[in-house]
Amino acid sequence: MSARFFEQEVKARLTHRRRLSQFLDQLIQSRRPLRKISLNYIFCSDDALHNINLQFLQHDTLTDIITFDLSDRNDELQAEIYISIDRVAENAEQFNTSYERELHRVIFHGALHLCGLRDKKPAEQKAMRQAEDAALEAWFA
Repeated sequence: MSARFFEQEVKARLTHRRRLSQFLDQLIQSRRPLRKISLNYIFCSDDALHNINLQFLQHDTLTDIITFDLSDRNDELQAEIYISIDRVAENAEQFNTSYERELHRVIFHGALHLCGLRDKKPAEQKAMRQAEDAALEAWFA
């Protein structure tokens, strides 16, 4: 089981990558027991993620994260998670939090989507936020 972190065009300033990979495995396994997990986190610019949003989802909007579940089997998880570092930095400022905390919130958000959590309806958004907050509290403890 593993999570890998790649930077495209931008520096994510992500530290403790090995520990984070293990944490993500535990987070996912606690919600969705799997035989194998392979996550690729790709950090990019607003422009790059906007192009992905247009090409694959036909959404002409900026977003902080897009998650693609590429799994072929129910007992395995293979995914690519694209994160806009520009959005993370802007959201951190807007929500008066640190860049590091916002970056981890978005990283956990993608993993939680892969566990089946959604965030379209108000009740789903509340459950997602609670799960993100619990993951952040555990990570930064």
